[in-house]
Amino acid sequence: MHIPDGWKLNDLGNLIKEQKKSSLKVSDAANFGEFRFFTSGETILKHTSKQLDGKNIFLATGGVANIKYYEGDAAYSTDTYAVTTKDEIDTEYLYFDLLNILYYINANYFQGSGLKHLQKKDLKKHQILFPENPTEQTTIARILSKVDEAIAQTEQLIAKYTRIKTGLMQDLLTKGIDEHGNIRSEQTHAFKDSPLGRIPKEWEVVRLIDIGSKDSPFLKTGPFGSSLKSEHWKETGVPVITIGSLGESNFIKENLLYVSSDKANELNTYKLNVGDILFSRVADIGRSLVIQSENDGWIMSSNFMRLRLNKEIFNPFILNLIIKHSEAFLKQVAQNVPEGGRSVTNSKILNSFIFPKIPMSEQVKVMVLYSKIDSQINSITNQLSKLQSLKTGLMQDLLSGKVRVNHLIKETASV
Repeated sequence: MHIPDGWKLNDLGNLIKEQKKSSLKVSDAANFGEFRFFTSGETILKHTSKQLDGKNIFLATGGVANIKYYEGDAAYSTDTYAVTTKDEIDTEYLYFDLLNILYYINANYFQGSGLKHLQKKDLKKHQILFPENPTEQTTIARILSKVDEAIAQTEQLIAKYTRIKTGLMQDLLTKGIDEHGNIRSEQTHAFKDSPLGRIPKEWEVVRLIDIGSKDSPFLKTGPFGSSLKSEHWKETGVPVITIGSLGESNFIKENLLYVSSDKANELNTYKLNVGDILFSRVADIGRSLVIQSENDGWIMSSNFMRLRLNKEIFNPFILNLIIKHSEAFLKQVAQNVPEGGRSVTNSKILNSFIFPKIPMSEQVKVMVLYSKIDSQINSITNQLSKLQSLKTGLMQDLLSGKVRVNHLIKETASV
């Protein structure tokens, strides 16, 4: 390993001070209390007791590698390895250094045939590369911490807009938008009773047969049995959508499978067209996506059903929003899909479901509002992705000494 000028290597065990093992169990955690309570999991709870103050690093001891850093009063559970550092190295710098090699810690220092456990003795032999100058350490930590803060703020912004989106969808799919672009209310607009509850008087209640395509089957299940088997998979070809490739808002391309063009032609009746709704009929019932131009001609697997609508009376994107966000629809799924074992739905069940039929002119207004907030969330999500990439690059450069921060130290000193 190349050691930059002014940097050195030392075993982790020589750099840390181990905090005493905690007697607090994860089950002791409560969502109230005064002090942060760290466990091996992701959730940061609170506890009424205090065990530590100052800067500390918290490592998971069971399952998979996980690490957190906190400065202040805190408590931690018995499944957490808490350490602080000696004077030679800054605690926050060490946290980022360990975070940068978390995959390595997980692969090499978590052992066991069942639940894997952190091998502290081995971990403490791991060599840490760090600048001898304490100011260089804290400058690096400060830079990475600033990026972390930006990431946290961006994640909070995404969560905020997602909550707004969820609330907006509930309003749009139960009350709709009037001719003036306002969300209706029973105080100012006429509503009526329906099997779905109170709905605007302009709306109707329909089943799939009422809004389905008249030119081809409006509901079809993916191929079963020998029609599509593992022996048919190819490295490239026509994509086949499996349950693992269905993302939240798009397909996960690396999880797609492929068949040859000849095989795809054999499965022609299972090909998807633009505007089809792909509906998960197993496991997490109701996960869905609308097929767009880049997905035209892809094949669905047996885990799915295809919904094909009469687009002159119902926009498939609106029905997809109802499937994803309508409490009335989710309630129907809960009441009609058999529980126990692997949840599965079928054509008979799906044909029994009822939906609100929103006038086409109003569907357009709903899509405009939805697209606007969805675009905001996508834009912020892209910002988050860039920040995460920036953090990864900075960690690789700064924690290896490849990029030095000495000029920043000089600038700070001259101020």
